[in-house]
Order: sequence, then C-alpha cells, then structure tokens
Amino acid sequence: MSSRVGVTRARLPAEIFDLPVEKMREGYYTDAYFNHTRSALLADDRHPRVVMQVFQRKESILGGMDEALAILELCSHGWGELTVHALHDGDRVEPWETVLTIEGDYTLFAHLETVYLGTLARRTLITTNVARVLAAANNKPIIFMPARHDHHRVQTGDGYAAYVAGAMIGAEVGVTSDAQASWWGGRGVGTVPHALIAAYGGNTVLAATKFAEWAPENFNITVLVDFENDSVQTALDVARAVGSRLWGVRLDTSGQLVDRSLWGELGDFDPRGVNERLVRRVREALDEDGFERVRIVASGGFTVEKIETFERLGVPVDAYGVGSSLIRGENDFTADIVLADGRPVGKVGRSFRPNPRLERVR
Repeated sequence: MSSRVGVTRARLPAEIFDLPVEKMREGYYTDAYFNHTRSALLADDRHPRVVMQVFQRKESILGGMDEALAILELCSHGWGELTVHALHDGDRVEPWETVLTIEGDYTLFAHLETVYLGTLARRTLITTNVARVLAAANNKPIIFMPARHDHHRVQTGDGYAAYVAGAMIGAEVGVTSDAQASWWGGRGVGTVPHALIAAYGGNTVLAATKFAEWAPENFNITVLVDFENDSVQTALDVARAVGSRLWGVRLDTSGQLVDRSLWGELGDFDPRGVNERLVRRVREALDEDGFERVRIVASGGFTVEKIETFERLGVPVDAYGVGSSLIRGENDFTADIVLADGRPVGKVGRSFRPNPRLERVR
C-alpha cells in the first residue's frame, strides 16, 4: 500500500506547537483516572516497562502525529528514556493498523494519553475529510472555511491538517486565517465578503473596486456575487468594473433562496442555493462577455456528496469553498498497554500488532 505522495518525511519541530507544557506535564488536560493511575504506581514505587500501542478503526489519512510526538517529547517526565515508533502525518492508514508505539517506564507518560489521543483524533478527522473532498473535486482547489464554525483555538492545527491532506494528494488547499496557515508559513486567503459589500451600501461593484484599489498585486481577487440575489448580472458587472485584477467570482446563494436568473425556469430541478443550472448560467454569461479567464468558486453547504454530483455532471466550477462539513464526524483513536515487562498483558482482543511501516522517532 502506498503511504502517501508529496509530503516530506521531515517532522515539524516540537516548539512550533506552542504547547502549554507545564499544564500538560501536570496532567491538567488529562482524564483524572490516568493521573490517579500514575500517582498510585509512584506511591508503590512501581515502574513497569510497557509498550503502548495506538490505533483507530477506519481507512484514514493520518493527522496530528507530529503534534502528538511533541506532547510526548516536551510533556513527558523523560523523553530520552522512551522508545517511540510512529507513522507520519499524511500516511494512509488502515483500520486497526498501529500508528504509534511508546515503550518505556509507564509513569513517565501515563498522564499524556488523553491529550495525544485527542490530538490524533481531531487532526486525522480533518485530514481525512479534506482528502475526501479533494478526491470528490477531482483535485480542484478548495478553500478550507470552517474557522467560523468552531473555537479559534483549533484553527492552527486544523489548518495544518488540511494542508497535509492537500500535500498528500497534490492539490491546492487555501485556508482563511493566518492562524490556520502559520505552521507552514502561509497566509490566509479570502474573497470580497458580504460585510464589505454591506459597508458600501450593498453595492457589490463599488466594494469590489475599492478592494482592488487596496489589494496588493499578488492578491487573487475573488468577489462574492450573491448579495443582491442576482448572481449572473452581478458577476458581469464586477468583471467589467474590476477587469484584469479579477481572479474569480464566488457563488454563495442561500439554500433558502432562488437566484433571480432562475426565476423563469421550469420546476424540473431544485432551484435553491448554488445549483448546477445557476453555475452554468454564470459561466455562460461570463464567457459570452469575454471573461473566460474569470474563475467560478462555489460555496454554501457543499459536502463530499454534493461535490461528487457536481463533478459527475461536469458543472463548470473551478474551486470549492467548504466549511462546516470538514469538521463533522469522528475518528477516534485508542491506546492499549499490550506488553509489560516483556509479557503480553493486553485485554482480550488487544494483542500486540507490530507494524513494519513505523519509524523510530529520534
């Protein structure tokens, strides 16, 4: 099985994650029973040498491994005394495949199980979801847009998880905040939003031209064109006003509205939101007016299934903006002590499962 394509094997340095090291080392973020377990072992002066084995149950794209390793390195009570083997961020993993083993005195890292499992679960969910969207989109660019749907503290790691998915597949993933892009040195991207249009009295053309006057030359200027629910006409007006500075228009019609350009259509399709016929109307209008180079970005409730349908039908979308669906679902990880002092001790059904793909972490 090919592990991944396009992702460097170098791991991110532990310091980049800006972990709350002292609090993690104290067990502040840890399920209390792990802290109690460690305290009981220390009180008994018992230091079992264990092999901890970590896995999950789905076909996935691994995310969060470098972050999990940073937690172990900086927050354990003796990183140099542990022997750790791990897969890499971006690796494809099978159900039940061992992705990480930790060998050493259990009291050195017992207090970290909650945080490294949670990290792997969250980041693998994001990486896998983004990879599925990119595959559905036939590797067209996507804009990772869930920042407004979740707490700000998850942005940085989630943005990197999305980036890993893009690098693994070889497709472009843009993120919308600088925090999301910080671990690889990128910047957030974005369109001319509804807020700026509203600030100019609902005049999309005026907002777009003022934005273009401000924007640096290297900006890919993309403008939302649904503010007046007349995407075809607004797209043409913006293209004429902004000219060569315009990279693309973004369709984002609410799922409760029917765009004005479709009001006269027969009821043989669902006309609400961003649909196939609306995209084709905008594309045809732009092409007929000489704006073939202007891209179309589609957003608003897009999921893997909706993107697959668009691609199957050949809808002329150049990029997709995807938000909340990328942070939905679950991809839980489990850790088990499977060996202790050289003896098998895993609970029934959880035996030691060596994985030759694991690499020693130095």
